[in-house]
Amino acid sequence: MPLSRRSFFALPVLAALPTSNALAQAETFPAKAIRIIVPFAPGGSGDITARLVGKYIEDKTGQPFVVENKPGANGIVGALSVKSAPADGYTLMLATTSTNAANIHMYKNPGYDPEKDFQVVGIIGSSGAFLVVPADSSYKTLADLLAYAKANPGKLNFGYFNASSQVPAEVLAKRAGVEWQGVAYKAIGTAWSDLYAGNIQFMFVDLTAGRGQVVADKARPLAVTLPARSPLYPNLPILAETFPGFTSTGFLAIAVPKATPKLVQERLNALINEAITSPAIAKRLAEEFALNSRALTLEQCAQQDRDERAKWAEYVKIARIEPQ
Repeated sequence: MPLSRRSFFALPVLAALPTSNALAQAETFPAKAIRIIVPFAPGGSGDITARLVGKYIEDKTGQPFVVENKPGANGIVGALSVKSAPADGYTLMLATTSTNAANIHMYKNPGYDPEKDFQVVGIIGSSGAFLVVPADSSYKTLADLLAYAKANPGKLNFGYFNASSQVPAEVLAKRAGVEWQGVAYKAIGTAWSDLYAGNIQFMFVDLTAGRGQVVADKARPLAVTLPARSPLYPNLPILAETFPGFTSTGFLAIAVPKATPKLVQERLNALINEAITSPAIAKRLAEEFALNSRALTLEQCAQQDRDERAKWAEYVKIARIEPQ
């Protein structure tokens, strides 16, 4: 039967309204276990903070929060598994600088588009990275490291396991006019082992994942990529003191497939914001992990996600990394 003009133009409005079933699902969310895919191996900053926030959500909702590590290809393996998961809010992704900002500039076809395929529903925090050497290294300062590199082109090796550890090293080489070799690792733990064994001489590691090794006096930080000195490390130079304008910061966030119902996205956003602003977790994020954290709306999360991509496009360009 043909539709009347009035009925025809009413259809888009009705279609845009959430169904009673969708409303009911959102109101009772979560009604079962939530799984978060961490696209890197255990022990990294994403793994640590995902478990911290996840425990809060588990306690708050009474539903299990399961962390599943799926490392590989700079986070691409994990991102693809979330992209193909049901868009119902029960499969989340620990979104990082690599997955959401750098990969689209470092790979010709990572298999996903962070803008089109995912929605960031909460940002745990942002921070920079240490440049570390073993505690017993002969390099006491950044100047020591660069002096050796200039006198011995190509003889230093650095380790990397994600974009935040690879790109700063490549940018530093260009800014300092030195040559060194990068060694790729699938897991941060293996990189630490090789650093202490002398197979690599230095690496960049974000403040969250590196703090434990630094506090334990196993690793010596020579500099940090923040735009200003950290209150936690007031005596540690920033790279910009030697190379003006040289900063490198990234973020840790939680994302869902783009088609996840908006009401579920809003519920997750509220839970994540509650977690990161709760006194105990806020204290740990700031004092233990040197993360700058604040509650953001969905729209603000999406904007920061876009800003990070633009920023890392410039970083990758400066580093002259050819897309693979």
